[in-house]
Amino acid sequence: MTVVELGSMYAAPTAGRMLRDFGADVIKVEDPTAGDFARQWQPAHLGQSIGFARLNSGKRSVGVDLRAPEGREVVKRLVAHADVLIENFRPGRMEAWGLGFAALREINPRLVMCRVSGYGQDGPNRERPGFGTVAEVIAGYAFLNGWPETPPTAPPFGFADSIAGISAAYGTAMALYRRGITGEGSEVDIALYEPLMFMLGDAVLHYTASGEIMRRQGNSSGAASPRGIYQAGDGGWLAIAASNQTIAMRLFDAMGRADLKTDPRYATNTARMTNNESLQKIVTAWIQEHGRDEVLAILERHEVVAAAVNDASDIAGDPHFRERTLRPLTGTVLGDVVVPGPILHIDGYDGPAYAGVPGVGEHTREVLLDRLGMSEEELGLLQAAGVVSAPAAA
Repeated sequence: MTVVELGSMYAAPTAGRMLRDFGADVIKVEDPTAGDFARQWQPAHLGQSIGFARLNSGKRSVGVDLRAPEGREVVKRLVAHADVLIENFRPGRMEAWGLGFAALREINPRLVMCRVSGYGQDGPNRERPGFGTVAEVIAGYAFLNGWPETPPTAPPFGFADSIAGISAAYGTAMALYRRGITGEGSEVDIALYEPLMFMLGDAVLHYTASGEIMRRQGNSSGAASPRGIYQAGDGGWLAIAASNQTIAMRLFDAMGRADLKTDPRYATNTARMTNNESLQKIVTAWIQEHGRDEVLAILERHEVVAAAVNDASDIAGDPHFRERTLRPLTGTVLGDVVVPGPILHIDGYDGPAYAGVPGVGEHTREVLLDRLGMSEEELGLLQAAGVVSAPAAA
């Protein structure tokens, strides 16, 4: 599959990364001078943006100025040979440039056009700009995140963008499957907030059913008890999720408190939720009598769902993650580093290698000359006019 990625920042490039992870040739079209703004994101190390490196390793960068008519013609020529186009401009911008789905399907009827925007391609708010932070507040996440006594809290990472990007790749895969049946491409429309709102859907359904608004509950899920993040006696942190009846009973056995299994205040999940505050005090007191590793060992013996609260150093050093999840990122100034690899595993496919992070326009020459059959003369004229950026011929 050939994917032309007009996306910048986070969500659309995440979709491109998902497709690239499973074999797509992703041609990233970016501004010929500044490139994707994500190149300027922090944190950075030795001048390399960490976020940009993670999402764009293995893609090919073509520097094209979409504001120039000649640049848009280059994109049309790329689209003629592509399976997928990913874009994240504000709705209407691509149409104004003559690059809307109706125009592009005339060039390539099999094209799947994946469109990521703040509010979607239709609806009263379609023209509003949107980033992940806005999506996280309008979807209801920030309102529910945190403790009752603290303000609504947005996450310190691209939460909504990541989920939207993964959903965009999912939608693209469905459209490609349908194309295999009908022979025709289609338009995939993802609003940044919608995948996150789906995850928070219980809050909406609960309100429309009961009129009650779910509130911030800290580490409680509001659905099952006991559940939470706890500090052990040695200062280490761990989480316990006794989210069904069997596991809750195992937890009580692990604590040496078989009496809680028949105590009417804690015998059922409904009762435990009603008496959650007192139960949490009992669980917390038991955990604080032991070190974290000791607590986790006891819980593992009793098959209670629990884990240590990891920071990045814990993740990078964990043998399980090293074997299954983390992959080397090579060929960069960052040195000996790893990144999370594909988010799913398919039998018979070991996943991609992550080698190098493209510079702005690093692959313009090879893509335009080899893929489009453009002449050196035409490439030179476009480069002289500032429409494209390309490294000198080897």
